[in-house]
Amino acid sequence: MATLHERQRYRRQILQALYTAAEGNRLLGVAGAALNHDLRIPEQDLAAACSYLAGEGLVTVDWEPGNTPAMVSLTHQGIRVMEAEEEEGG
Repeated sequence: MATLHERQRYRRQILQALYTAAEGNRLLGVAGAALNHDLRIPEQDLAAACSYLAGEGLVTVDWEPGNTPAMVSLTHQGIRVMEAEEEEGG
């Protein structure tokens, strides 16, 4: 089971990976398998992080059987959050 710090880091990594891949286009998503491979997040933790982010309205998730994310995309709100953070940081 991931610690609070790890869960927060996983969520941040997912949002950043989606934002980078989508380049601000919420119609583009990333396959859950690609997130799992690229970010090296354990499957159970990836599913939990995606579920959390979806609950916050930041991503949409198409689920495969067994609660595995098939495709994950940023929502409009998710893009706004990431753009606001990019403006603050740069």
